[in-house]
Amino acid sequence: FIIIISLIIIIKEKHSPIFIQERVGKNGKIFKIYKFRTMNLTTKKYDTSPKITDKRITKTGKILRKRGLDELPQLINIIKGDLSLVGPRPEMPFIVKKYTPLEKKRLIIKPGLTGLWQINGDKTRHIHENIELDFYYILNRNLKLDLVILIRTFILVSFGKHE
Repeated sequence: FIIIISLIIIIKEKHSPIFIQERVGKNGKIFKIYKFRTMNLTTKKYDTSPKITDKRITKTGKILRKRGLDELPQLINIIKGDLSLVGPRPEMPFIVKKYTPLEKKRLIIKPGLTGLWQINGDKTRHIHENIELDFYYILNRNLKLDLVILIRTFILVSFGKHE
């Protein structure tokens, strides 16, 4: 599946299918996250997403993001041990540098491929502005909650999700 999507991006968008970016993981460890490239090549590598419609996203990227397929290469991060299936989203280093002591508590557990923000978050706010969902997860995490998050993620990916 990853190979097929990679070929589609190469053919349709005429550029490298994989986007690699540094993110901050458990205990502040920096790691490289893998995603399918969904933005134009002229887009800055490190920038916050606009809160309005993002015109930097390619046509193929819109389809991948709607289904959450742009995240598939992060399975490599899970295998490498940088990510878990469920947890807070890993944030970019320039944002973590501005964290308050309270926000830094998000880093006490391994970040995840999916989490409460992805299935419930206010998408008009940046990930780091939804820390209450991360703290809820950190304080209440258990197998049942993880299964609920994974099932809801599967449903969103299967039937399309809103950005």
